[in-house]
Amino acid sequence: MTIRVVLVDDQALFRAGIRMLVDSQPDLQVVGEAADGREAITVVRATAPDVVLMDIRMPVLDGLAATAELLRDADPPRIVMLTTFDLDESAARAIRQGASGFLLKDADPEFLLAAIRTVHGGSAVIAASATRELFERFTDAAPRPVPPAFRDLTEREREIFALAARGLSNAEIAAREFLSEATVKTHISRILTKLALRDRVQLVVFAFEHGLA
Repeated sequence: MTIRVVLVDDQALFRAGIRMLVDSQPDLQVVGEAADGREAITVVRATAPDVVLMDIRMPVLDGLAATAELLRDADPPRIVMLTTFDLDESAARAIRQGASGFLLKDADPEFLLAAIRTVHGGSAVIAASATRELFERFTDAAPRPVPPAFRDLTEREREIFALAARGLSNAEIAAREFLSEATVKTHISRILTKLALRDRVQLVVFAFEHGLA
């Protein structure tokens, strides 16, 4: 299966470099590009990609506003924010509203390619330690009350939740808990369903916002 990607950045040279990199992979394909958030919305809705690489700071409509609008669609793609700063409050805001992670624009090519595959597969969090640091830096409000849905998790599901909230991948959780990856995947799926969360990144957000991290 080919993972369909849309690139959104106001720098044409940057987009050209990323396109060459992505299109060099047999399982990845760039299906559209946009130079601002408004154009991105049109392109994404026309091409239905699996993953969008979205710059945060752009003219006309920035990446935060474009992401918020796209995530209101019935079947939105995974959106990864592109930022120049490793601790960017805008990236934290985007993830809170539903983005699936963030990447530094100067990330190593192999890391960027792995990130696209990771967010599409949903088995791990992109740059888990950086994501945790991002929320530790920009989550200063008092924890919210733990919702009743969390109490519906089984003891095993709470154990898996705690490990996933730390950013461990399915493979890492499986090795730690002496389970198969398929079993871990099933547990994660049930946890996300019970807590009405879209993906593992939202699980991390949930844990931080409710003082469960």
